[in-house]
Amino acid sequence: MATPTTAKPASDRARADGPLRRVPVQGRSVARVARMLDACAELVDEVGYDGLTTTLLAERAGVAIGSVYQFFPDKRAVVQALTMRNLEAYLRQLGARMAEERSAYWWDAVDAAIDEYIVMHRTTPGFRILHFGDAVDVHLLDDERDNNSVIVEQLTALLVDRFGIAAGASLVFSMSIAVETADALIKMAFRRDPAGDPEVIAEAKALIREYLHRHVR
Repeated sequence: MATPTTAKPASDRARADGPLRRVPVQGRSVARVARMLDACAELVDEVGYDGLTTTLLAERAGVAIGSVYQFFPDKRAVVQALTMRNLEAYLRQLGARMAEERSAYWWDAVDAAIDEYIVMHRTTPGFRILHFGDAVDVHLLDDERDNNSVIVEQLTALLVDRFGIAAGASLVFSMSIAVETADALIKMAFRRDPAGDPEVIAEAKALIREYLHRHVR
């Protein structure tokens, strides 16, 4: 999965491999791109993806429209970069929680993964609309794989690294079932209650723990 920071250019005119046209290196450019992503998140909450325009984005971020196009080819690329930033934040927060709690069993990670997703849904601007990109494109995170497949890859890597679970196709398949199920149930929880129906969330955790307990060794 490409991210906005994978390339290592000598200047801001270097090409980027991800959604960015050019990777910001200088401090002011990095700050400018961050303002654009923050503005994008706010506007998505206010007007939705369809209502988002690069003109609105430039106005909200306090930059010239040319600055937007210097770094992004279109609004989809801005949203793609924002979604990648959110995924990185989610994985970072989940990893930190797992390390802090020093969970002895992998199924503790199920609760943590769902809890951290719920926190982002409630508190992260733009996340309740975009999630991990499906509202825009099921291939927003990766041109060749759907968004949930990227999530599965990242969560599987965390489980293997933290709990020493045997990697392989069987684990990936089981995690795919778990992630798709969690995705559907969490969406249901927020349809029933804007804050997330706690009963549905609890059932989601129990169901996924039971499923993985039968299939993951």
